[in-house]
Amino acid sequence: MLIAPLSQALNARVSVPGSKSITNRALLIASLANGKSRLNNALFSDDSRYFAGALSDLGLALELDQKKTHMTVSGLGGVIPSKKAELFIGNAGTAARFLTAFLTLGSGEYILDGDARMRERPIGDLASALEQLGAKIKGVTNHGSEVTPPLHISAAGLSGGKTKIAGSISSQFLSGLLMIAPYARSPVEIEITSKLNSKPYVDLTLLIMKDFGVEVDRDGYAHFMVNPAQYTPISNYLIESDASAASYFFAAPAICGGKVLVENISRKSRQGDLAFLNVLSQMGCQVTETSTGVEVSNLTELKGVDVDMSDFSDTAQTLAVIAPFASSPTRIRGIASARVKETDRVSATCTELARLGVRIEEYEDGMTIFPCTDFRPANIETYNDHRMAMAFSLIGLRVPGITIENPGCVSKTFPNFFDELEALR
Repeated sequence: MLIAPLSQALNARVSVPGSKSITNRALLIASLANGKSRLNNALFSDDSRYFAGALSDLGLALELDQKKTHMTVSGLGGVIPSKKAELFIGNAGTAARFLTAFLTLGSGEYILDGDARMRERPIGDLASALEQLGAKIKGVTNHGSEVTPPLHISAAGLSGGKTKIAGSISSQFLSGLLMIAPYARSPVEIEITSKLNSKPYVDLTLLIMKDFGVEVDRDGYAHFMVNPAQYTPISNYLIESDASAASYFFAAPAICGGKVLVENISRKSRQGDLAFLNVLSQMGCQVTETSTGVEVSNLTELKGVDVDMSDFSDTAQTLAVIAPFASSPTRIRGIASARVKETDRVSATCTELARLGVRIEEYEDGMTIFPCTDFRPANIETYNDHRMAMAFSLIGLRVPGITIENPGCVSKTFPNFFDELEALR
């Protein structure tokens, strides 16, 4: 897909879909609650469909209304009806982590598998933490020393007790543990053994658990205690618009000038990726909260920044495509965990920026990006990663000759992204 440059500064308003992070957490929790919950403004994408489809395959009753963006889930109080299932979740990382935890509450034999990339994504730390609580999980095939899907889970419920888990690979491991912990037979104590990445996502998990009636005792991000409890179903649960998806439209005026208002989102959002707005402010953009959303405008020269993005790494690619247009270098740090996402996002981002003629230095946990005034036309490889496609399309709004390969990969989280991008005109 060729991205045509804009002919003038931006003056647009856009809408983005419901939050992937909140949709998937609410789906899992609603499935554990005893009764019917309806999720409003839910995300309908490849990831959420894989997750909802897996829950349905496990015997739970779900009603999906894409037109109204409603998902209705009839939870069974922690019971998984199916005693045997083979589940395929593509490259939906959140679904893989949350379902691994969820399946241990069942009674039977389950296989959880994904596509070729998912079979490379480590999940051993989560499996080990669940085994410490009484689960039986093993990899079906060998992938070096790492445990990766497909997984074989012999489920007989969770005993509970004490468990330890690292925080440096994926905060979704901890989130999955926390959400299913109330359904163990005895209290669950979780100790974090290393620095925890993406802390706002753990905060989000705890807030959604609280929404559904379960509170967690904690000592900062080092120790968590969850007592046996039941989630309370919610008849109408409103899901915020997705902050990660909004980041691309917040970034557009930084690159192209002018202003963009993203509707139905607030700086008071519970999503950690709204921290990206602070980075835009540091670069020289103006960020304004309005009665209908958040507006970003830019009329000045951008400044480079040095920023630790460990708590909001899903917006790192968005910052990376803004950085070449700044007047000084930009250093992105703290995103080593991005190497085990849909692709190795650090390497992929550096490779594609270099293809455009941008000077870049790659590190284990990030990169330094230097100003560029002489971009080369290029076909951008997306590595089947939705965030690569969405981020690099922004450069095409200013630089001629930018083609996005496999643009359909955005269906993973934002199926109508390119329609909204076109609406910027």
